[in-house]
Amino acid sequence: MRGWAEKVAAGFTFALKLPEDLSPAGDAAPDAARLELFCERARLLGDHLGPVLIQLGAQTGPERWEAVERFLAALPQGMRWAVEVRQRAWVGPKLLDLLRRHGLALALVEGRWLPRDQMIDLAIHPTAEFAYVRWIGTGQRLEDVGHVQIDRERELAVWAMALAALAARVGSVYGYFSNQFQGHAPASARAMQQLIGQKPVEPRTLAAQTSLF
Repeated sequence: MRGWAEKVAAGFTFALKLPEDLSPAGDAAPDAARLELFCERARLLGDHLGPVLIQLGAQTGPERWEAVERFLAALPQGMRWAVEVRQRAWVGPKLLDLLRRHGLALALVEGRWLPRDQMIDLAIHPTAEFAYVRWIGTGQRLEDVGHVQIDRERELAVWAMALAALAARVGSVYGYFSNQFQGHAPASARAMQQLIGQKPVEPRTLAAQTSLF
């Protein structure tokens, strides 16, 4: 991890995803010692450590509320955590209050699991000092991910307004595109940069990417 931190530019952050077997999504209670080891290793990234995503998949519903509540309350301090849910029944005042109480972000997701309007509305109700957004797509599987194949201009425009609302309420907004959103995540990111008034970094201006390994 220290090697990764040494190889990236200033300002670059790694966004990590908590392994499922360390999250409350599984049947067994997460191993506290292994969770602490994960956090210990993640902290080696120093200033390059971004938010860590805790994903509660489509199979994990509010019937696991007590286990999820205990887990989130016991998360190690000093790290930024985001929680993604994929069942509509999760989203409501009870979850938002829990996340806000512990300074955890609700991941806002453009995907097939939750209504876009609901996600957009939540942009004015952040639960942490940062925001976390994922653009995943509708589930259509794209094999060729070298170029844009799906027109998402309308969705991007709507989300650009949501990002402006978020930026007025939090210190940082972390956004991540999947190749499955349009066909080519870097192009999607550049399109969003243009919409929110940032100057996109064109691929031809970049040096060859170095390996982290």
